[in-house]
Amino acid sequence: MAPRVEREVIRGEPFDIEIDGQLIQAYPGETVAAILIVNRIPLTDAAHPITRGYYCGMGVCWECAVRINGRSVVRACMEPAVKGLKVETYLDVVDL
Repeated sequence: MAPRVEREVIRGEPFDIEIDGQLIQAYPGETVAAILIVNRIPLTDAAHPITRGYYCGMGVCWECAVRINGRSVVRACMEPAVKGLKVETYLDVVDL
């Protein structure tokens, strides 16, 4: 399991979201970026040969851009995780 603070934390029921074809456990109140970070899932795109990072956490830098349910260039740090999400971390030049 991914590292999360567990001690003295009350969470809702976990649910799964799909990230790059893999089912990943999430909890109510988490953002997509938080789930990517806790599961150590990197972000990449066709325009940059190196892995992108998670920087501002408030939607300003756009480094956490992903595709969610077919919508391109969604800021993962601003998107709440909900059951049934399909997240793709690789963005093509067409998306950018």
